[in-house]
Amino acid sequence: RLARAHTGKNKVIRLQGHFHGWHDHMTSGFNSHHDGTPTRGVLPSVAESVILVPPNDIDCIHERMSSDSDIAALILEPTGSTFGMVPLVDGYLSALRELTERYGVLLIFDEVVTGFRVAKGGAQAHYGVMPDLTTLAKILAGGLPGAAVVGSREILAALDFDAMVAAGEEKIQHQGTFNANPISAVAGSTALSIIEASDVNERANASGAFLRQGMNQVLHRMRIPWVAYGEFSVVHLFTNPDNRVIDPSSFDPLKIPWQELKRNSSHAVTKLRLAMLANGVEFNGFPGGTISGAHSEADLIFTIEAFEEALNMLQSENEI
Repeated sequence: RLARAHTGKNKVIRLQGHFHGWHDHMTSGFNSHHDGTPTRGVLPSVAESVILVPPNDIDCIHERMSSDSDIAALILEPTGSTFGMVPLVDGYLSALRELTERYGVLLIFDEVVTGFRVAKGGAQAHYGVMPDLTTLAKILAGGLPGAAVVGSREILAALDFDAMVAAGEEKIQHQGTFNANPISAVAGSTALSIIEASDVNERANASGAFLRQGMNQVLHRMRIPWVAYGEFSVVHLFTNPDNRVIDPSSFDPLKIPWQELKRNSSHAVTKLRLAMLANGVEFNGFPGGTISGAHSEADLIFTIEAFEEALNMLQSENEI
């Protein structure tokens, strides 16, 4: 709404596989309907206002923007889909910034996951690319319900009662049951103060690298053609659905089609998660998980050992 009101345009570009919530404009293209057709219950006219493009194809975005003057915004996860499960090529964000400025399109970073996690200033600080708008949540409210949209005063003025009265314009509607929750505000302020004053980001990122390395050593030792990969404080597990020859030491996810990276074996993942639970570790359904500054070296070693035992269980049942 902010982007449309600010630019006077109607359409939004988004990347296939990127997640931005479940409201009507964002249901297509995350895990289904990659052709942009509406998911069940969504009006075709809503789906038609969203342009889905493949990740890492800057030429496609250039073509779209140069041929359509009705594009208000481009939104994406700045580390790539699902916190880097499908990473972005070097220079991609900078190229997007140049194109959006050239064609008068607002650039929106979805930093709900990456904000205050990748770095104190989020992915935009790490990569040195400043979007026009950013969405934030999770760490923002210290783990409690809470979210924010941030951007320039010029754009956000459309939410301000006094500014819109002075400008003689209609204010953008932004009511919410959970708006201005004082408990979330206190939790968020406390969490952000801790992040600002500590090295928690660096510790979490280092723990992510330690865990990925340990898991890959297990996979190599057990001769299982999977790989743990990712950046920052996350581990993604690629379960190799097409049975590629995999070398964890040289694995490059950018050389794997994004659809394949997202198509992990659901059967193997379910079994692995159950086996990990049996060994005391909750594993996310990515498959993978995020690491925090609260995880100790002992926690990471325990996780690696649980991973090895879980794989032994799957092998004993001929699941892998």
